[in-house]
Amino acid sequence: MTFDTKAFRQALGAFPTGVAVVIAADGPHPTGITANSFTSVSLDPPLVLWCLAKDSQRYDIFAGAPGFTISILGAEHREVSARLARPGEHRLDGLPLIKTALGPPALAEALAVFECRHHDSKDGGDHTILIGEVVRFLRREGEPLVFHGGRYGALSAI
Repeated sequence: MTFDTKAFRQALGAFPTGVAVVIAADGPHPTGITANSFTSVSLDPPLVLWCLAKDSQRYDIFAGAPGFTISILGAEHREVSARLARPGEHRLDGLPLIKTALGPPALAEALAVFECRHHDSKDGGDHTILIGEVVRFLRREGEPLVFHGGRYGALSAI
């Protein structure tokens, strides 16, 4: 029996996920990437993870970064997510950013921001699992951006 990778990807799309932007410092030009693989790992110590495709043009920047920020996107951030999900250069020109003590900036209007030091990385097939230790965070109210079935949407009030 042949494993149908396309059908597998479509089945995974049945699980709605939130959308985040991960930012790492790349010299004077921070670089961002869209991720929907963000999740919490541990409260003590405070650990989170996200997964980075090994064939990403930005792989070396993120895999080698000593730290990164994770900005959780609100429903109003569809274009930001789409822009940073496409192949190519991912500078953050024109996006409202906030400075962080860790170094890489974060999106100013994010629903939550996690400043993370690199804690560990694990092989995950065609991805690398990057685990960050959260050193600071902030949160604001708003509707989260959701990705489901290959499309963006908003989460209705529950």
